[in-house]
Amino acid sequence: MSDTNVSASPSRRRFLATASGLVAAGVASPVLAQDAKIDAKALPPNVADWSKALGEGVVAHPYGSPSKFEKHVIRRDVEWLTASRESSVSFTPLHELDGIITPNGLCFERHHSGVAEVAPQDYRLMIHGLVERPMIFTFDDLKRFPRVNRIYFLECAANSGMEWRGAQLNGCQYTHGMVHCVEYTGVPLKVLLAESGIKPSAKWVLAEGADAAAMTRSIPLSKILDDCLVAYRMNGEMLRPENGYPARLVVPGWEGNMWVKWLRRLKLGDEPWETREETSKYTDLLADGKARKHTFVMDAKSIITSPSPQAPIKGKGFTVISGLAWSGRGKVKRVDVSVDGGRNWREATIDGLVLDKACVRFYAQTQWNGEPWLLQSRVIDETGYVQPSKDDLRKIRGVNSIYHNNGIQTYAVKPDGEVENVEVS
Repeated sequence: MSDTNVSASPSRRRFLATASGLVAAGVASPVLAQDAKIDAKALPPNVADWSKALGEGVVAHPYGSPSKFEKHVIRRDVEWLTASRESSVSFTPLHELDGIITPNGLCFERHHSGVAEVAPQDYRLMIHGLVERPMIFTFDDLKRFPRVNRIYFLECAANSGMEWRGAQLNGCQYTHGMVHCVEYTGVPLKVLLAESGIKPSAKWVLAEGADAAAMTRSIPLSKILDDCLVAYRMNGEMLRPENGYPARLVVPGWEGNMWVKWLRRLKLGDEPWETREETSKYTDLLADGKARKHTFVMDAKSIITSPSPQAPIKGKGFTVISGLAWSGRGKVKRVDVSVDGGRNWREATIDGLVLDKACVRFYAQTQWNGEPWLLQSRVIDETGYVQPSKDDLRKIRGVNSIYHNNGIQTYAVKPDGEVENVEVS
């Protein structure tokens, strides 16, 4: 890697020591002095106004909300992306988050006919087809079954889809924000199917949602019995309406369209149903006009969330490169970063949990002194799969698809610290 990746610790210590010295001397930091929004009366050694009066009591906000100073941290959409809001998507603000768990209120949305409002007392889940005993479960029935807690990522197959033909939207929230990672609580689907009894001829399961689109997908029975859940909680809370309340399907590592929300029906059969969402949609159109279908797995992918177009570098010196990586094939093994467009790579540090089919958080400490960067990250999973470059991916797939783009993303860091989504070849 280039000389910009020298050890950053000494300079970081010098920065902290300098800042401490300025405060002790009653001198404003040069960086703070340039910010017109700074209230000089609130800075040390003065006593800030918020320390002189009582704050709000415990009943002011019965359901907690973020600080008013973080009101910009929200899901966003792109109005021209789809025909209507009822059949559209909102994007997770990846650049504003850290760790691996996405807060419930920031998880991206994808709807095909708007949010279905299903009262829990009216909810029913039907299991039929090639089973010994067709059954209908109430929501209370589901909550009485043995439950598990699992952390998984969920990624829309169209995540990064706008990038197939080149750099388009400027911000990792828009290029990669159709992904989130949460802890699901629910019933292993194999437990429910055991109640109905599976006939030997059953090989596939049709999952259907209760929304107006009647979202339906064919899923191999082997996957259903392996690790799929019927989930009713995320991050401890009941599912949000936009995430499928009161119950949804969880299909770890596979494309998000298969994670049917507002799950109402599971039918077992001996072959796939070839529904709209697996023929006309959610197939990968190749350069020769043929289409791949049943490309269920979300391959290994990574994205640098900071620095990024919505999170520019604020000053020269010590800098932490941060990002997320995940793989539908299993655990993430390693993440590398580059500041010169992939000519040289340096292994990043993975911090925190490393779980099967879940996001990991990676960091790389370095120095930035105003030189141009071409920032990239690449992930390698436990199967040995290496995240490809966009050029290598296009050689095989062409540019006609809008699904399963897991190519390496490039950001250009400019001398003023601003960041832009670019392509390199």
